[in-house]
Amino acid sequence: MNSIIIWLFFSYAYIRRQSILKLRNKLILSGLVGTLFFSACSTKKDAFINRNWHALNTKYNTLYNGNIAFEEGRATLNDTYKDDYWEILPIERLEVSGEVKLDSEDNNPNFIIAEEKATKAIQKHSMDIKNEERNPQTDEAFLLLGKARYFDERYIPALEAFNYILNKYSESDKLNEASIWREKVNIRLENEELAIKNLKRLMKFENLKDQEYADARAMLAQAYINLNVPDTAIQQLKVASHYTKKNPEKGRYYYIIGQLYNQLGYKDSANYAFDKVIELNRKSPRVYMINAEIQKIKNTKVTDENKEEMLEYLTDLEENRENRPFLDKIYRQIAEYHLAEGSDSLALVYFNRSLRATQNEPKLSALNYENLAEYNFDQNNYKHAGAYYDSVLTNLDENTKKYRTIKKKLDNLEDVIKYEDIVQYADSVINLYYLPKDEQIAYFEKHIEELKAAKEAAQKKERDKLTDGFAAFAKSKGGKENKGKFYFYNITSLGYGQNDFKNRWGNRELEDDWRWSNKSVTNVSTAEDAVAQGDLTETPISEEEKFSLDFYMDRLPKDVSVIDSLKTERNFANYQLGLIYKEKFKENMLAAEKLESVLASDPEERLVLPSKYNLYKIYEEENSPLMATMKADIIANHKDSRYAEILLNPQAVLADSSDSPEKRYQNLFEKFQEQKFLEVITGTEENINRFTGDPIVPKFEMLKANAIGRLQGFEPFKEALNYVALTYPNNPEGKKAEQMIAEQLPKLESTQFSPETGSQGTSNWKVVFPFKRSDNERALELMELLEKSIVDLKYKNIVSKDIYNLEEQFVVVHGFKSKDFALGYAELLKNNKDYKVADENFVILSDNYKIIQVHKNLQAYKNTLLTPKP
Repeated sequence: MNSIIIWLFFSYAYIRRQSILKLRNKLILSGLVGTLFFSACSTKKDAFINRNWHALNTKYNTLYNGNIAFEEGRATLNDTYKDDYWEILPIERLEVSGEVKLDSEDNNPNFIIAEEKATKAIQKHSMDIKNEERNPQTDEAFLLLGKARYFDERYIPALEAFNYILNKYSESDKLNEASIWREKVNIRLENEELAIKNLKRLMKFENLKDQEYADARAMLAQAYINLNVPDTAIQQLKVASHYTKKNPEKGRYYYIIGQLYNQLGYKDSANYAFDKVIELNRKSPRVYMINAEIQKIKNTKVTDENKEEMLEYLTDLEENRENRPFLDKIYRQIAEYHLAEGSDSLALVYFNRSLRATQNEPKLSALNYENLAEYNFDQNNYKHAGAYYDSVLTNLDENTKKYRTIKKKLDNLEDVIKYEDIVQYADSVINLYYLPKDEQIAYFEKHIEELKAAKEAAQKKERDKLTDGFAAFAKSKGGKENKGKFYFYNITSLGYGQNDFKNRWGNRELEDDWRWSNKSVTNVSTAEDAVAQGDLTETPISEEEKFSLDFYMDRLPKDVSVIDSLKTERNFANYQLGLIYKEKFKENMLAAEKLESVLASDPEERLVLPSKYNLYKIYEEENSPLMATMKADIIANHKDSRYAEILLNPQAVLADSSDSPEKRYQNLFEKFQEQKFLEVITGTEENINRFTGDPIVPKFEMLKANAIGRLQGFEPFKEALNYVALTYPNNPEGKKAEQMIAEQLPKLESTQFSPETGSQGTSNWKVVFPFKRSDNERALELMELLEKSIVDLKYKNIVSKDIYNLEEQFVVVHGFKSKDFALGYAELLKNNKDYKVADENFVILSDNYKIIQVHKNLQAYKNTLLTPKP
């Protein structure tokens, strides 16, 4: 027992001694490691351990994390960026805002992290000793810093980072890469000439790796593209595509080469480049290959020999499952093929398929809508054409020439739609009016039967669809498992209902008026509904009225004066259509048809001569034998007209512009400025009748409306403006009238006078001397005397003579700062021996004077403010 105790004692002592020795060794080792660690952390000592310590920390810690963030940011940009294949692609896939940024506001967080890591690497691990960088990883930190800033569009700070590498690290292996990135920045800053100079120097004097050489050549190409030198850009891209090892870059470069050749008109060379893209197949993104195939098809002329092969090629593209993301462009190309081959119905089907397949491609949608608009216009289906043109505008940038061209066409088309509606409505009603009653009844009974048959067919289709759907559901496993469940708890039944809704309505937002997918579609469907219903008015009709014979018979006019009015409206509408087709759409045949129908319909006298003259001009342009007949008709039957003068002696009439519409308008406008409003009104009416159909007529109408307002007051002015706005809605004058109705008339509508109590008021009062228009000589004498008094008494007021109405006028002294000043001036004129003005006058606030001029309510003003109160 004692021996055991002794053995345990010595064993414990030995173990304790060994533990003390290990602890001492650990402490010594830790001290050595700590000494080495703190020594290596120093950025001021140029020792092997220091350099490698900071290099390792830079590369495998801060820069590693920074590069990960940078690549994530770059991947995000690539995922969100969408190339515009309707324009020459940029060399680099990078969406830029076009702004020069100096800070990091609203930027990609990954690039901010990359910049922070690069900055941390520089601040903590840079070893700038005796003006020489001893950490071999610092140049890569600056390179990452510049690239992060570049992709954040902060080009000036990025340029600083790249320049720092080039100036500071003369032995760096990143110099060539930094040089290329610097020239990328210069190109973004529109310093293309400098970038070209620097890149050429780099390629001449430096030994570049293949990928660096490819990048340099590609950036040269971008600079030349920006400078609009496509042939040189092509040569640079050919070299870049040869040296790059990245297949996505090869595909992009070849595609851009094809685009540039197309721009130069070399379609064979372009197709050769597109073939190179196609040959890469899956080695580069499929979007390049599909667009290359489409461009190649566009460049290939369809002939009798190759049209079947072309259709087969397009069909293969359509049926290839891998091409589903690109069906929008493929469908459009198929539509263009059928359109060129004269298969209009197939072309329309594929244009609509392309529209349904299009996602966030406004330019493609605009092209499809434009094709549909043009087709409908050519078919004289103006409502549909107008709706499609409206959709074109929603997919175009407002600040483009294309937008302005389509907008002008749509504005003209709106007039066509309006007048064609008038003609169609009038013809329908007139034709029905002259039918015997039994034929009227038969016509409407047939129409009602067609409506009933269409309704029954639609109801049957819905019933069959619903029955088939639930029958299929009942046979399915889901139907058995969910039998007896409430509809909204029955997953399969609910799914069927959702699919049925989508098939019928498409994807709709939860909002009011959800049935209306967009304005343009609504317009088209509304037009179709109106035609289908055969409605004689624009007022919606009930379901009961739609199938009632009495409803239609009661809507027919009974009075011949209504028919005469419709004939007048139809003739004027046909005349306007003739001018629009002739002047704005250059459709001479359509124009001639409309104008000839005017002359054949016993029109008003004012439409006869302009219709004949415009027909003569159309016949002349088309070199028709009818030209001579029409010329003889005008000279024989309208020999005293201006048109006859033009035909007999065109040079003399053109030389004498004193009787031109423009000169007449100018003369009337001068009379308006002279306040000869009655002469303006009668003169404009004469010229409106004389120049019916001339583009200057809306200007005469607007001048007439203003003269009416100045002479007759607010309500006649409002009525005249409404006439201009409704009659000429697409002319500048009509739009101006509409704007005045919306903005100015509400400000003038009030007839409430401002109080004029005591001496208080505003800074503008007037002294008014009323005169009869017949006493104009006395009014002019008073004006002269008042002007003299203002000079003598050193006042700064102004005197005017204002027309009030047909019988009265005012001589007005403007510009008194208070009522007392105005009253004092009137009293001074009355009592001063040099003037002795005893004429009736009154002092009025400027705002109230405006009201009596606008509303012609002088008597109301006198009764309200001038009559002493008991």
